[in-house]
Amino acid sequence: MAPGKSAVLAAIRTHQIRYVRFIWCDNAGLIRAKAVHAAFLEDYLEGAGLGIAAAQQALPVMIDALAPGSGLTPAGEVHMQADWSTFTPLPYAPGHARVLTDIYEGDAPWPHCPRSFLRRMIEQAGRRGWRIMAAFENEFYLLRREGDQWLPADTTVFAQTAALDAMAPVLEELTAALEAQGVLPEMIYAESGPGQFEMPIRYAEALRAADNQIIFRETVRAVARRHGLVASFVPKIFPDKAGSGAHLHFSLWRGDRNCIADPRRPDTLSAEARAFIAGILHHLPALMALTTPSPNSFKRIRPRFWSGAFTSWGYGNREAAVRVPQPPAGRPITHIELKTVDPSCNPYLALGAVIAAGLDGLDKGLDPGEPVQMDPADLPESERAARGIRPLPSTLGEAIAALEQDEVLLQALGPELARSYLAVRRAEWEAMKDMPHEEEVRILLERY
Repeated sequence: MAPGKSAVLAAIRTHQIRYVRFIWCDNAGLIRAKAVHAAFLEDYLEGAGLGIAAAQQALPVMIDALAPGSGLTPAGEVHMQADWSTFTPLPYAPGHARVLTDIYEGDAPWPHCPRSFLRRMIEQAGRRGWRIMAAFENEFYLLRREGDQWLPADTTVFAQTAALDAMAPVLEELTAALEAQGVLPEMIYAESGPGQFEMPIRYAEALRAADNQIIFRETVRAVARRHGLVASFVPKIFPDKAGSGAHLHFSLWRGDRNCIADPRRPDTLSAEARAFIAGILHHLPALMALTTPSPNSFKRIRPRFWSGAFTSWGYGNREAAVRVPQPPAGRPITHIELKTVDPSCNPYLALGAVIAAGLDGLDKGLDPGEPVQMDPADLPESERAARGIRPLPSTLGEAIAALEQDEVLLQALGPELARSYLAVRRAEWEAMKDMPHEEEVRILLERY
Protein backbone atom coordinates (compact mmCIF):
# COMPACT_ATOMS: atom_id res chain seq x y z
CA MET A 1 0.00 0.00 0.00
CA ALA A 2 1.36 3.42 -0.93
CA PRO A 3 2.20 5.76 1.95
CA GLY A 4 -0.19 8.64 2.49
CA LYS A 5 0.57 12.29 1.95
CA SER A 6 1.37 12.86 5.60
CA ALA A 7 3.79 9.90 5.69
CA VAL A 8 5.72 11.19 2.65
CA LEU A 9 5.95 14.68 4.10
CA ALA A 10 7.05 13.28 7.46
CA ALA A 11 9.81 11.26 5.76
CA ILE A 12 10.95 14.37 3.93
CA ARG A 13 11.24 16.25 7.21
CA THR A 14 12.94 13.35 9.02
CA HIS A 15 15.57 12.85 6.32
CA GLN A 16 15.92 16.55 5.54
CA ILE A 17 15.07 15.98 1.89
CA ARG A 18 15.46 18.99 -0.37
CA TYR A 19 14.80 17.34 -3.74
CA VAL A 20 12.66 14.38 -4.82
CA ARG A 21 13.73 12.78 -8.09
CA PHE A 22 10.86 11.61 -10.30
CA ILE A 23 12.39 8.70 -12.24
CA TRP A 24 11.49 7.11 -15.56
CA CYS A 25 13.33 4.72 -17.86
CA ASP A 26 13.08 5.50 -21.56
CA ASN A 27 13.00 3.36 -24.70
CA ALA A 28 16.80 3.52 -24.95
CA GLY A 29 17.11 2.05 -21.45
CA LEU A 30 18.46 5.32 -20.01
CA ILE A 31 17.36 6.21 -16.50
CA ARG A 32 16.21 9.83 -16.39
CA ALA A 33 14.89 12.12 -13.67
CA LYS A 34 13.37 15.47 -12.90
CA ALA A 35 13.87 16.64 -9.32
CA VAL A 36 11.18 18.63 -7.46
CA HIS A 37 12.11 20.84 -4.51
CA ALA A 38 10.45 19.65 -1.31
CA ALA A 39 8.85 23.07 -0.80
CA PHE A 40 6.66 22.42 -3.84
CA LEU A 41 6.13 18.69 -3.47
CA GLU A 42 2.58 18.97 -2.12
CA ASP A 43 1.53 20.06 -5.60
CA TYR A 44 2.46 16.55 -6.83
CA LEU A 45 1.05 14.50 -3.95
CA GLU A 46 -2.54 14.77 -5.15
CA GLY A 47 -2.07 13.08 -8.52
CA ALA A 48 -1.32 16.16 -10.65
CA GLY A 49 1.79 14.55 -12.12
CA LEU A 50 5.08 16.06 -13.29
CA GLY A 51 5.14 17.01 -16.96
CA ILE A 52 7.64 15.84 -19.56
CA ALA A 53 7.64 16.19 -23.33
CA ALA A 54 6.05 13.20 -25.04
CA ALA A 55 9.06 13.20 -27.37
CA GLN A 56 11.25 12.00 -24.48
CA GLN A 57 10.32 8.44 -25.44
CA ALA A 58 11.75 8.93 -28.93
CA LEU A 59 15.34 9.72 -27.93
CA PRO A 60 18.09 7.22 -28.85
CA VAL A 61 21.08 6.61 -26.60
CA MET A 62 23.54 8.67 -28.69
CA ILE A 63 21.91 12.09 -28.66
CA ASP A 64 18.85 13.98 -27.45
CA ALA A 65 17.30 14.19 -30.92
CA LEU A 66 14.11 12.51 -32.13
CA ALA A 67 14.40 9.10 -33.78
CA PRO A 68 12.58 9.20 -37.12
CA GLY A 69 9.36 7.23 -37.41
CA SER A 70 8.51 7.21 -33.70
CA GLY A 71 5.12 8.86 -34.09
CA LEU A 72 6.16 11.36 -31.42
CA THR A 73 6.92 15.05 -31.98
CA PRO A 74 8.07 18.02 -29.87
CA ALA A 75 4.38 18.94 -29.50
CA GLY A 76 2.51 17.32 -26.63
CA GLU A 77 3.11 16.73 -22.93
CA VAL A 78 2.51 13.75 -20.67
CA HIS A 79 2.78 13.47 -16.89
CA MET A 80 4.75 11.28 -14.52
CA GLN A 81 2.49 10.00 -11.77
CA ALA A 82 4.55 9.04 -8.73
CA ASP A 83 4.16 5.56 -7.28
CA TRP A 84 4.64 6.69 -3.71
CA SER A 85 5.16 3.11 -2.52
CA THR A 86 8.61 3.42 -4.13
CA PHE A 87 9.56 6.65 -2.33
CA THR A 88 13.06 6.27 -0.85
CA PRO A 89 15.64 8.68 0.60
CA LEU A 90 18.91 8.15 -1.27
CA PRO A 91 21.70 7.04 1.06
CA TYR A 92 24.37 8.01 -1.49
CA ALA A 93 22.93 11.51 -2.11
CA PRO A 94 22.03 13.21 1.19
CA GLY A 95 19.15 15.62 0.77
CA HIS A 96 17.71 13.72 -2.21
CA ALA A 97 15.00 11.06 -2.45
CA ARG A 98 13.65 9.01 -5.34
CA VAL A 99 10.20 7.98 -6.48
CA LEU A 100 9.49 5.78 -9.51
CA THR A 101 6.71 6.79 -11.86
CA ASP A 102 4.13 5.68 -14.38
CA ILE A 103 3.55 8.04 -17.29
CA TYR A 104 -0.03 9.18 -17.91
CA GLU A 105 -1.78 10.97 -20.73
CA GLY A 106 -4.74 12.66 -19.11
CA ASP A 107 -6.40 10.16 -16.77
CA ALA A 108 -5.10 7.02 -18.52
CA PRO A 109 -1.72 5.31 -18.66
CA TRP A 110 0.22 6.59 -21.67
CA PRO A 111 0.52 3.86 -24.34
CA HIS A 112 4.28 4.59 -24.64
CA CYS A 113 4.95 4.05 -20.90
CA PRO A 114 7.23 1.01 -20.29
CA ARG A 115 6.23 0.58 -16.64
CA SER A 116 2.56 0.56 -17.60
CA PHE A 117 3.35 -2.10 -20.22
CA LEU A 118 4.81 -4.38 -17.54
CA ARG A 119 1.74 -3.74 -15.37
CA ARG A 120 -0.46 -4.94 -18.27
CA MET A 121 1.55 -8.13 -18.73
CA ILE A 122 1.38 -8.85 -14.98
CA GLU A 123 -2.39 -8.37 -15.15
CA GLN A 124 -2.63 -10.73 -18.13
CA ALA A 125 -0.71 -13.37 -16.18
CA GLY A 126 -2.96 -12.76 -13.18
CA ARG A 127 -6.11 -13.33 -15.22
CA ARG A 128 -4.72 -16.78 -16.01
CA GLY A 129 -4.02 -17.40 -12.33
CA TRP A 130 -0.24 -16.82 -12.47
CA ARG A 131 2.14 -14.70 -10.41
CA ILE A 132 5.64 -14.02 -11.74
CA MET A 133 8.59 -13.67 -9.39
CA ALA A 134 11.85 -12.42 -10.85
CA ALA A 135 15.29 -10.90 -10.34
CA PHE A 136 17.99 -9.49 -12.61
CA GLU A 137 21.51 -10.85 -12.01
CA ASN A 138 23.89 -8.05 -12.95
CA GLU A 139 27.53 -7.98 -13.95
CA PHE A 140 29.37 -4.65 -14.09
CA TYR A 141 32.86 -3.20 -14.32
CA LEU A 142 34.54 -0.83 -11.89
CA LEU A 143 36.89 1.46 -13.80
CA ARG A 144 39.34 4.20 -12.92
CA ARG A 145 40.48 7.00 -15.17
CA GLU A 146 44.11 7.31 -16.26
CA GLY A 147 44.60 10.19 -18.67
CA ASP A 148 42.00 9.81 -21.40
CA GLN A 149 41.47 6.09 -20.73
CA TRP A 150 39.20 4.13 -18.42
CA LEU A 151 41.03 1.09 -17.05
CA PRO A 152 39.81 -1.79 -14.84
CA ALA A 153 40.04 -1.04 -11.13
CA ASP A 154 41.89 -4.32 -10.50
CA THR A 155 43.53 -7.15 -12.44
CA THR A 156 41.87 -10.15 -10.80
CA VAL A 157 40.22 -13.20 -12.36
CA PHE A 158 36.97 -15.04 -11.55
CA ALA A 159 36.15 -15.28 -7.82
CA GLN A 160 39.63 -14.19 -6.75
CA THR A 161 39.41 -13.00 -3.17
CA ALA A 162 41.89 -10.19 -3.83
CA ALA A 163 39.15 -8.36 -5.74
CA LEU A 164 36.93 -8.31 -2.65
CA ASP A 165 39.83 -6.92 -0.59
CA ALA A 166 40.82 -4.30 -3.16
CA MET A 167 37.27 -3.02 -3.58
CA ALA A 168 36.06 -3.64 -0.01
CA PRO A 169 35.22 0.02 0.79
CA VAL A 170 33.18 0.37 -2.41
CA LEU A 171 31.40 -2.95 -1.99
CA GLU A 172 30.61 -2.28 1.67
CA GLU A 173 29.07 1.13 0.94
CA LEU A 174 27.20 -0.32 -2.05
CA THR A 175 25.71 -3.14 0.02
CA ALA A 176 24.66 -0.75 2.79
CA ALA A 177 23.07 1.63 0.27
CA LEU A 178 21.10 -1.17 -1.38
CA GLU A 179 19.92 -2.55 1.96
CA ALA A 180 18.78 0.94 3.00
CA GLN A 181 16.55 0.97 -0.10
CA GLY A 182 15.11 -2.49 0.53
CA VAL A 183 17.19 -4.28 -2.12
CA LEU A 184 18.98 -7.33 -0.71
CA PRO A 185 22.14 -8.63 -2.40
CA GLU A 186 22.42 -12.40 -2.09
CA MET A 187 26.16 -12.48 -2.80
CA ILE A 188 29.06 -10.64 -4.40
CA TYR A 189 32.07 -12.03 -6.24
CA ALA A 190 34.62 -11.09 -8.86
CA GLU A 191 33.66 -12.04 -12.38
CA SER A 192 36.00 -13.15 -15.17
CA GLY A 193 36.96 -9.69 -16.35
CA PRO A 194 39.47 -7.52 -14.42
CA GLY A 195 37.52 -5.07 -12.30
CA GLN A 196 34.28 -6.94 -13.05
CA PHE A 197 31.82 -8.01 -10.37
CA GLU A 198 28.56 -9.94 -10.19
CA MET A 199 25.97 -9.12 -7.53
CA PRO A 200 22.74 -11.15 -7.63
CA ILE A 201 19.86 -9.64 -5.67
CA ARG A 202 16.87 -11.33 -4.05
CA TYR A 203 13.83 -12.10 -6.17
CA ALA A 204 10.56 -10.16 -5.89
CA GLU A 205 7.19 -9.75 -7.55
CA ALA A 206 7.64 -8.83 -11.22
CA LEU A 207 7.03 -5.08 -10.96
CA ARG A 208 9.23 -4.78 -7.91
CA ALA A 209 11.92 -6.84 -9.69
CA ALA A 210 12.04 -4.33 -12.54
CA ASP A 211 12.02 -1.44 -10.06
CA ASN A 212 14.92 -3.11 -8.25
CA GLN A 213 16.90 -3.15 -11.49
CA ILE A 214 16.50 0.62 -11.78
CA ILE A 215 17.51 1.06 -8.13
CA PHE A 216 20.48 -1.28 -8.54
CA ARG A 217 21.90 0.44 -11.61
CA GLU A 218 21.48 3.88 -10.08
CA THR A 219 23.04 2.86 -6.77
CA VAL A 220 26.06 1.04 -8.20
CA ARG A 221 26.96 3.97 -10.41
CA ALA A 222 26.46 6.58 -7.68
CA VAL A 223 28.46 4.72 -5.02
CA ALA A 224 31.31 4.06 -7.44
CA ARG A 225 31.42 7.75 -8.29
CA ARG A 226 31.78 8.60 -4.59
CA HIS A 227 34.98 6.52 -4.63
CA GLY A 228 36.42 8.14 -7.74
CA LEU A 229 35.43 5.24 -9.99
CA VAL A 230 33.02 4.72 -12.84
CA ALA A 231 30.74 1.68 -12.73
CA SER A 232 29.65 0.64 -16.20
CA PHE A 233 27.03 -1.89 -17.27
CA VAL A 234 27.93 -1.70 -20.99
CA PRO A 235 27.55 -5.28 -22.30
CA LYS A 236 30.97 -5.42 -23.99
CA ILE A 237 33.45 -2.77 -22.92
CA PHE A 238 36.66 -4.59 -23.82
CA PRO A 239 36.78 -6.68 -27.02
CA ASP A 240 39.13 -9.23 -25.43
CA LYS A 241 37.55 -9.45 -21.97
CA ALA A 242 34.32 -10.81 -20.49
CA GLY A 243 31.06 -9.08 -21.27
CA SER A 244 28.42 -8.02 -18.74
CA GLY A 245 24.95 -9.55 -18.69
CA ALA A 246 21.90 -9.10 -16.51
CA HIS A 247 20.55 -12.65 -16.56
CA LEU A 248 16.84 -12.77 -15.78
CA HIS A 249 15.79 -15.33 -13.16
CA PHE A 250 12.07 -16.01 -12.86
CA SER A 251 9.51 -18.45 -11.49
CA LEU A 252 5.79 -19.15 -11.94
CA TRP A 253 3.47 -19.21 -8.94
CA ARG A 254 -0.16 -20.02 -8.26
CA GLY A 255 -0.95 -18.24 -5.04
CA ASP A 256 1.82 -19.23 -2.63
CA ARG A 257 2.88 -22.32 -4.59
CA ASN A 258 5.96 -22.32 -6.82
CA CYS A 259 4.98 -24.25 -9.97
CA ILE A 260 8.37 -24.61 -11.65
CA ALA A 261 9.09 -28.20 -10.56
CA ASP A 262 7.11 -31.29 -11.55
CA PRO A 263 5.40 -32.40 -8.30
CA ARG A 264 6.07 -36.05 -9.14
CA ARG A 265 9.70 -35.50 -10.17
CA PRO A 266 10.87 -32.30 -8.48
CA ASP A 267 14.26 -32.43 -10.19
CA THR A 268 12.53 -31.78 -13.54
CA LEU A 269 10.33 -29.02 -14.91
CA SER A 270 6.55 -29.01 -14.64
CA ALA A 271 4.46 -29.08 -17.82
CA GLU A 272 3.56 -25.43 -17.27
CA ALA A 273 7.20 -24.38 -16.89
CA ARG A 274 8.12 -26.31 -20.04
CA ALA A 275 5.40 -24.53 -22.01
CA PHE A 276 6.47 -21.14 -20.62
CA ILE A 277 10.11 -21.59 -21.67
CA ALA A 278 8.97 -22.99 -25.03
CA GLY A 279 7.20 -19.68 -25.61
CA ILE A 280 10.36 -17.78 -24.69
CA LEU A 281 12.51 -19.89 -27.03
CA HIS A 282 9.99 -19.52 -29.85
CA HIS A 283 10.00 -15.73 -29.56
CA LEU A 284 13.64 -15.32 -28.47
CA PRO A 285 15.02 -13.88 -31.74
CA ALA A 286 12.45 -11.07 -31.47
CA LEU A 287 12.71 -10.84 -27.68
CA MET A 288 16.40 -10.02 -28.01
CA ALA A 289 15.50 -6.63 -29.51
CA LEU A 290 14.09 -5.90 -26.02
CA THR A 291 16.38 -7.94 -23.71
CA THR A 292 19.75 -7.33 -25.44
CA PRO A 293 18.82 -4.12 -27.26
CA SER A 294 22.11 -2.31 -27.87
CA PRO A 295 24.28 -2.80 -30.97
CA ASN A 296 27.02 -3.45 -28.41
CA SER A 297 24.98 -6.28 -26.83
CA PHE A 298 25.63 -8.66 -29.69
CA LYS A 299 29.39 -8.51 -29.22
CA ARG A 300 28.78 -10.41 -25.97
CA ILE A 301 26.45 -13.07 -27.37
CA ARG A 302 28.73 -15.51 -29.15
CA PRO A 303 29.01 -19.31 -29.16
CA ARG A 304 31.28 -20.75 -26.46
CA PHE A 305 31.12 -17.57 -24.33
CA TRP A 306 28.50 -18.79 -21.80
CA SER A 307 26.04 -16.22 -23.13
CA GLY A 308 23.43 -18.41 -24.85
CA ALA A 309 23.83 -18.08 -28.63
CA PHE A 310 21.25 -20.70 -29.69
CA THR A 311 17.53 -21.28 -29.05
CA SER A 312 18.22 -24.09 -26.59
CA TRP A 313 17.53 -24.96 -22.98
CA GLY A 314 19.14 -27.33 -20.53
CA TYR A 315 19.57 -28.34 -16.91
CA GLY A 316 22.61 -26.56 -15.51
CA ASN A 317 23.84 -25.76 -19.03
CA ARG A 318 25.51 -22.34 -19.08
CA GLU A 319 25.78 -22.38 -22.86
CA ALA A 320 22.01 -22.69 -23.23
CA ALA A 321 19.98 -19.49 -23.66
CA VAL A 322 17.54 -20.83 -21.05
CA ARG A 323 19.22 -22.55 -18.11
CA VAL A 324 17.42 -24.47 -15.39
CA PRO A 325 19.64 -24.10 -12.30
CA GLN A 326 20.07 -27.43 -10.54
CA PRO A 327 19.62 -27.42 -6.77
CA PRO A 328 21.38 -29.78 -4.34
CA ALA A 329 20.25 -33.40 -4.45
CA GLY A 330 16.80 -33.94 -2.97
CA ARG A 331 15.64 -30.35 -3.38
CA PRO A 332 13.20 -29.18 -6.08
CA ILE A 333 13.96 -26.87 -8.98
CA THR A 334 12.83 -23.37 -8.04
CA HIS A 335 13.42 -21.06 -10.99
CA ILE A 336 14.59 -20.56 -14.58
CA GLU A 337 17.35 -18.32 -15.95
CA LEU A 338 17.26 -16.47 -19.28
CA LYS A 339 20.85 -15.61 -20.21
CA THR A 340 20.18 -13.41 -23.24
CA VAL A 341 19.51 -10.30 -21.15
CA ASP A 342 21.91 -7.45 -20.39
CA PRO A 343 21.81 -4.20 -18.41
CA SER A 344 21.29 -1.96 -21.44
CA CYS A 345 17.66 -3.11 -21.51
CA ASN A 346 14.72 -1.22 -20.12
CA PRO A 347 13.77 -3.77 -17.41
CA TYR A 348 10.04 -3.05 -17.68
CA LEU A 349 10.05 -3.78 -21.40
CA ALA A 350 12.36 -6.79 -21.11
CA LEU A 351 10.47 -8.51 -18.30
CA GLY A 352 7.07 -7.62 -19.75
CA ALA A 353 8.02 -9.08 -23.13
CA VAL A 354 9.36 -12.27 -21.51
CA ILE A 355 6.04 -12.68 -19.70
CA ALA A 356 4.13 -12.13 -22.97
CA ALA A 357 6.25 -14.78 -24.73
CA GLY A 358 5.89 -17.26 -21.88
CA LEU A 359 2.13 -16.78 -21.70
CA ASP A 360 1.94 -17.44 -25.44
CA GLY A 361 3.73 -20.74 -24.82
CA LEU A 362 1.23 -21.62 -22.10
CA ASP A 363 -1.79 -20.61 -24.18
CA LYS A 364 -0.65 -22.69 -27.16
CA GLY A 365 0.74 -25.62 -25.17
CA LEU A 366 4.15 -25.30 -26.83
CA ASP A 367 6.89 -27.83 -26.07
CA PRO A 368 10.57 -26.87 -25.83
CA GLY A 369 11.84 -30.29 -26.90
CA GLU A 370 14.47 -32.26 -25.05
CA PRO A 371 17.05 -30.43 -22.93
CA VAL A 372 20.49 -29.85 -24.41
CA GLN A 373 23.09 -31.16 -22.00
CA MET A 374 26.18 -30.06 -23.92
CA ASP A 375 27.42 -26.98 -25.74
CA PRO A 376 24.93 -26.61 -28.63
CA ALA A 377 27.79 -25.31 -30.77
CA ASP A 378 29.25 -28.84 -30.60
CA LEU A 379 26.13 -30.47 -32.04
CA PRO A 380 26.25 -31.25 -35.76
CA GLU A 381 24.35 -28.62 -37.71
CA SER A 382 21.97 -31.30 -39.03
CA GLU A 383 21.09 -32.37 -35.47
CA ARG A 384 20.50 -28.78 -34.39
CA ALA A 385 18.16 -28.32 -37.36
CA ALA A 386 16.29 -31.55 -36.57
CA ARG A 387 15.81 -30.45 -32.95
CA GLY A 388 14.72 -26.91 -33.86
CA ILE A 389 17.83 -25.34 -32.31
CA ARG A 390 18.49 -22.12 -34.21
CA PRO A 391 21.38 -19.64 -34.00
CA LEU A 392 20.18 -16.46 -32.36
CA PRO A 393 20.54 -13.08 -34.09
CA SER A 394 24.14 -11.95 -34.33
CA THR A 395 23.29 -8.24 -34.67
CA LEU A 396 20.70 -5.83 -33.35
CA GLY A 397 19.56 -5.34 -36.95
CA GLU A 398 18.58 -9.02 -37.16
CA ALA A 399 16.76 -8.86 -33.82
CA ILE A 400 14.85 -5.74 -34.88
CA ALA A 401 13.78 -7.50 -38.08
CA ALA A 402 12.55 -10.47 -36.01
CA LEU A 403 10.55 -8.19 -33.67
CA GLU A 404 8.99 -6.41 -36.64
CA GLN A 405 7.55 -9.80 -37.71
CA ASP A 406 6.50 -11.08 -34.27
CA GLU A 407 2.76 -10.45 -34.00
CA VAL A 408 2.48 -11.74 -30.42
CA LEU A 409 5.08 -9.31 -29.06
CA LEU A 410 3.89 -6.42 -31.22
CA GLN A 411 0.33 -6.94 -30.00
CA ALA A 412 1.52 -7.12 -26.40
CA LEU A 413 3.46 -3.87 -26.73
CA GLY A 414 0.61 -2.15 -28.52
CA PRO A 415 1.00 -0.15 -31.74
CA GLU A 416 2.17 3.09 -30.11
CA LEU A 417 4.88 1.60 -27.88
CA ALA A 418 6.01 -0.80 -30.61
CA ARG A 419 6.40 2.09 -33.05
CA SER A 420 8.34 4.39 -30.72
CA TYR A 421 10.51 1.59 -29.36
CA LEU A 422 11.44 0.23 -32.79
CA ALA A 423 12.19 3.75 -34.02
CA VAL A 424 14.65 4.32 -31.18
CA ARG A 425 16.44 1.01 -31.67
CA ARG A 426 16.55 1.40 -35.46
CA ALA A 427 18.15 4.81 -35.02
CA GLU A 428 20.77 3.33 -32.69
CA TRP A 429 21.48 0.47 -35.07
CA GLU A 430 21.90 2.76 -38.07
CA ALA A 431 24.12 5.17 -36.14
CA MET A 432 26.38 2.56 -34.51
CA LYS A 433 26.46 -0.53 -36.71
CA ASP A 434 29.69 0.49 -38.45
CA MET A 435 31.15 2.53 -35.60
CA PRO A 436 34.61 1.56 -34.30
CA HIS A 437 34.35 -0.29 -31.00
CA GLU A 438 36.28 2.35 -29.05
CA GLU A 439 33.99 5.14 -30.22
CA GLU A 440 30.88 3.09 -29.44
CA VAL A 441 32.10 2.38 -25.90
CA ARG A 442 33.04 6.00 -25.39
CA ILE A 443 29.42 6.97 -26.08
CA LEU A 444 27.89 4.21 -23.96
CA LEU A 445 30.32 3.95 -21.03
CA GLU A 446 28.55 6.42 -18.76
CA ARG A 447 25.06 5.97 -20.23
CA TYR A 448 24.75 2.36 -19.00
